[in-house]
Amino acid sequence: MNHQEQERFSRLYEKHLKTLKLQGKAQKTIEAYARAVRRVSSYFDCCPDNLSPENLQDYFADLIETHSWSTIKIDRNGLQHFWKFVLKKEWEWVEIVKPPKVHTLPDILTPDEIQMIISATRTDRYRVFLLTTYSMGLRLGETLALEVGDIDAKYQRVHIRQGKGNKDRIVPLPDLTLMVLRTFWITHRHPKLLFPNPNGSPETIRQATGPMDRGGVQQAMKAIVAQCGIKKKSQFTPSATVLPPISWNRA
Repeated sequence: MNHQEQERFSRLYEKHLKTLKLQGKAQKTIEAYARAVRRVSSYFDCCPDNLSPENLQDYFADLIETHSWSTIKIDRNGLQHFWKFVLKKEWEWVEIVKPPKVHTLPDILTPDEIQMIISATRTDRYRVFLLTTYSMGLRLGETLALEVGDIDAKYQRVHIRQGKGNKDRIVPLPDLTLMVLRTFWITHRHPKLLFPNPNGSPETIRQATGPMDRGGVQQAMKAIVAQCGIKKKSQFTPSATVLPPISWNRA
């Protein structure tokens, strides 16, 4: 896009981010809806404010070929927000794209599969991360966000903050998980984070401002699952029931 269009897009994009924040959207939602606007702008190489319904139909027809319906739905919602709250235009989404309603059950790992994955993990921080995630039925982002102050060792419980739907909850803390977390924390002694960014010297890690990289955890998980020969897709689906005791043998 030319310089004038780029400036117009930047103004509208910043307004898009502002309206999302003012509506109290979760950070992941903000990122997804922002990505939707960037993607359609990149596709047409122009500011998307003058795109017609026909343009958007062509765009989504191509997007369906390379992305899941889940992504299509998120992008549709992101663009709908952009049209309604930024451009102040009507959004006839039914006529543009309508993802099918599909009700599927997630793949739940069995206790034996979880034990296999943890045993096959050779990097300590990932082993501790996976044990923590599965033993307490957490989501990936919830484990990454854990802080020292969230652990109540006396009553063996953990305060999960801003989980799905931006809701807090309390979950039981198994004996083994508490022991392993204590041992792992001693290796970095970060004053706040349980899983700080591990890059750099010990002093750098103690001063890290953020947790381990989400993408790095996901890639490590995929590699371990492939190594174990597990074909299920939803490896980070929280367990629906309390797991039986998991053995912990240091790699």
